[in-house]
Amino acid sequence: MDTKPSLSVLIRRPAAFAPIMMSLAAFTIVAGYVLTHGAVRQSDEGAAAHIWQLLVCAQFPLVAFFGIKWLRKAPQAALRVLVLQFLALLVAAAPVFLLHL
Repeated sequence: MDTKPSLSVLIRRPAAFAPIMMSLAAFTIVAGYVLTHGAVRQSDEGAAAHIWQLLVCAQFPLVAFFGIKWLRKAPQAALRVLVLQFLALLVAAAPVFLLHL
């Protein structure tokens, strides 16, 4: 019996939900920074900017691993997870680009 995993099964995999959580953490860091310090661009990047960069960059190996492992086994569910991961990344990046931080 060769059944393909559904979206609800795949989203529970660490390589599926970790990038989404990392994006939400990155968004929370930017939102917290903007709420406490305002949306002003500084000449020197602070700790919040570095943590945001690390969270965003660290997602790419996880997303690549997830895609390589699951796109062949369950293409529809894996594509949906990849879309969710991409949307979460857009949510994390939107304030940075919109506020020119």
